[in-house]
Amino acid sequence: MPHPAFRLYLITDRRLAARHGGLPAVIETALMAASQSAPPGAVAVQLREKDLDAREQYELALSLRPLCTRWRAPLLVNDRLDVALAAGADGVHLPSTSFAIADARRLIGPSAMIGVSTHSPGEVENAKAGGADFVVFGPVYESISKAGYGNATGAGDALADAHRTAAGMPVYALGGITPERIGRLRDELRAQVLPAGVAVIGSVFGADSPARATQDLLDALAGWF
Repeated sequence: MPHPAFRLYLITDRRLAARHGGLPAVIETALMAASQSAPPGAVAVQLREKDLDAREQYELALSLRPLCTRWRAPLLVNDRLDVALAAGADGVHLPSTSFAIADARRLIGPSAMIGVSTHSPGEVENAKAGGADFVVFGPVYESISKAGYGNATGAGDALADAHRTAAGMPVYALGGITPERIGRLRDELRAQVLPAGVAVIGSVFGADSPARATQDLLDALAGWF
């Protein structure tokens, strides 16, 4: 199975991206900016537009596929295995209540990447046992873009417990992540293992400058590696 090497996981929000020319434009801007300050493959993209039908998601995925290929960014599709397969995505990202991971693996193949959203150590344990390649854990802080997403777990014990449960499987912190909070994560976890990286929505797609925001996040993450 693939081992994720990215540090920054961009989860799309086309509504936030609209003021910057649309989702493909923001993704291209962010990936171009990332290439100036981080190694190839440091950023991955999750297409997460759950309110669109299959054709609309497929068309969006097709528009992102060449951009992600050009900048060597893995492209994953949220939940829709059919869209991921049809668009030639690099993998699928499953909500905690979605398909069984084993069923997704059987359909999408051994070389595809499977990520899972988790909100508790128990869900991390289930994802690990099911064969996920990585998990996103959160919300760690109050969400910037998803009101009512859930109570923030904090960056201390909950995230540390998720790491212990993951037992080597990469964990990405999600929820209210900013460059400043990346530094706080390191301080709060102290000697604990740091996340493999962070997942963001609003801090890039809602930023005044997605390019600058991407670079600032990657610069802050560079202190972890």
